[in-house]
Amino acid sequence: MITQDSIEALKARLDIVDVVGSYIELKRAGSSFKAPCPFHDEKSPSFTVNPSRQKYHCFGCGAGGDSINFVMEYEKLSYPEAIEKLAGSVNFVLHYTDNAQPKKRSNLLETLNDWYQKLLEEKRDAMNYLHDRGIYASSIERFGIGYAPTSPETLRFLEQHRLSSADAIEQGAIGRGEEGRLFARFIERITFPIHSTSGAIVGFGGRTITGHQAKYVNSSQSAIFNKSRLLYAYHLAREAIYRRREIIVTEGYLDVVMLHQAGFTHAVATLGTALTAEHLPLLRKGEPKVFVAYDGDKAGRAAAFKAAKLLSTSGFDGGVILFEGGKDPADMIKEGLIEELNTLLHRPIAFIEFVITEMISAYDLQDPKAKETALHESIAFLKSLSPLLQEEYRPYIASKLGVSPALIRIGHTQSTQSKPISFSTNEDTEELGFIKTILEHNHIINSLLDFIDSAMFRHHALEFEAAIRGERNNPRLNALMMNNAIRIFEGDEGIKKALLTFLEHHYTRELKKINAQNTVSFEQKSYLIRQMRDKIARLRKGELVPLT
Repeated sequence: MITQDSIEALKARLDIVDVVGSYIELKRAGSSFKAPCPFHDEKSPSFTVNPSRQKYHCFGCGAGGDSINFVMEYEKLSYPEAIEKLAGSVNFVLHYTDNAQPKKRSNLLETLNDWYQKLLEEKRDAMNYLHDRGIYASSIERFGIGYAPTSPETLRFLEQHRLSSADAIEQGAIGRGEEGRLFARFIERITFPIHSTSGAIVGFGGRTITGHQAKYVNSSQSAIFNKSRLLYAYHLAREAIYRRREIIVTEGYLDVVMLHQAGFTHAVATLGTALTAEHLPLLRKGEPKVFVAYDGDKAGRAAAFKAAKLLSTSGFDGGVILFEGGKDPADMIKEGLIEELNTLLHRPIAFIEFVITEMISAYDLQDPKAKETALHESIAFLKSLSPLLQEEYRPYIASKLGVSPALIRIGHTQSTQSKPISFSTNEDTEELGFIKTILEHNHIINSLLDFIDSAMFRHHALEFEAAIRGERNNPRLNALMMNNAIRIFEGDEGIKKALLTFLEHHYTRELKKINAQNTVSFEQKSYLIRQMRDKIARLRKGELVPLT
C-alpha cells in the first residue's frame, strides 16, 4: 500500500494543467483553462481546470477532482494504478507501507542510459558516425546520446546490477520471445533517450550503425511511453518554445540535435510516427505557431499534408517548410548553410494554402471530371474551417482551379463545421476506437477483416465501411480524427485486447438473440448456441475467433 506521505509529496510535484493538458486540449480562459469535457458529449466547453486550486470540474456532468482523479477516470485505472502512472511520468519514487520499500520505476531507464553513454565513449565507429554527421561532443552530452551493445551484454548488465527483468519488460527496455527467452530491444544502436515533459526518461529511440533493415526503432508501448503523445527533446525546447511562441516539428532525432546546436532550440521531433491528434495538447501549450519541417520527397510531402490538414482544422497557426534536393536540416547545418536554413524557416507555406495546393495538384486539371473532383474535395476541406476562413480562401481555390469564385459554393444554411459524431455509451466509443485505429494504422485492415465486418457494428457501420475504403475526406471520419475523447488502440497487444473485448460483446449479444428465437428447430437452435458459447470461451482464453 502506498504511504499517504508519499501520495501528498507526489501531488505537490504535479501540475494539473500539465497532467490534464497531456490528454486533452486546454485553452486559457482568464486565470483558468477550459475544454470540452472528456467524460460526456457536449458542444460548448464546460470543463474547467483551475491551476491555483489544482482541481478540475465539469459544470455539465459534475466530474471533478485532482490530477490523480483525472487519470483514474480518463485511463479507467484504480487509485494505486493512477498514482504509479503519474509517479513514473515525473520520475518520482513512491514508498509503500509493506516494509516501506520504495518503488523505483524510471530509475531503471536512467541507469541504462548512464551505461549507454559510457559505452558510446568506447565505441569508435558510433562516435565516428556522430562526428561525421557534424554533432559536437557538447550536444552528445546535452541530449544524453549513448550506445546499446549486444543483447547478451544488456541482459548481463541488468542481472549484475540487480535490475528487475519484469520492470525492464514493463518499461520497454527488453522483451520476451515466444519461447520465453529474454532479449534486449536495442541491439548495437546509437541511443537517444526520450523524456516526458517533466524531464523523466520514459523510453529510447535507437539508430542502427550495422546496416540493420530497421534504421530506427523506439521503445515499445508501455504505461509510461506513448509515442503518439511524446515529442523528442520537448523538455529541452520548452523554455524556448514559450519564449519565442514558436515550435519547429521535424521528422528525426538528428535533425533536432543539429537544429539546437545551430541555435534553433525550439525544435522537436515526432517519434517515428506521423503527427496525430494525440500530439495536439502538447503542441497547444504556450500557444506557439507550429512549423512542420519535413523532407520534400514524396513521403515527406504526404506526411506534411496530413499534418497541415490536422493542424489547420484544429485552429493552429503556422506553416509547412519542405527541404528539397535530398537535404534535411542536419545536412544544411553540417555544410554551414545556417543563413539559408534560417531564411527557409522564416518562409513557411501557410497550412491552409499548403493543403489546398497539394490537394488540387493531385488532379489533372485538363480533365473536366478530375477538375470537378478537385473542386468538391477542396470545398469539403473548406467546410472544416471557420466561416471567416472559408470566405478568405474561396478566391484562392478558384484561382488554383482556374474557375469563377461563384462556383465555390459552401452553403451556410447549416453549421459549416463537420457534424460531430455523437457518442454516449461504451459500445459507441468501442466501435469508434476501431475506426480511428484503422484510419491511423491502415496497414492492419487486411488482418482485422479476418475477424470483424461491418455487420458487427451496431452504431457506426457506415463509418467503418468508409474507413475500410480509405475515404480520408469523409466529414464524419474527419470529425472522429479530431475527437480526442476517442482513443487509438496502440500496438499489436493493444489492438488484440480491444478486438477480444469487442468480439466477446458481439457474440454475447448474438447468443442472447439465438436464445430468444422461436422460429428455428430445437436441433438448429442447440447447434447455434453451442457454436456461440464455444466462440465466447475461446475469446475469454485470449484466442481470436476468425469469421466463418
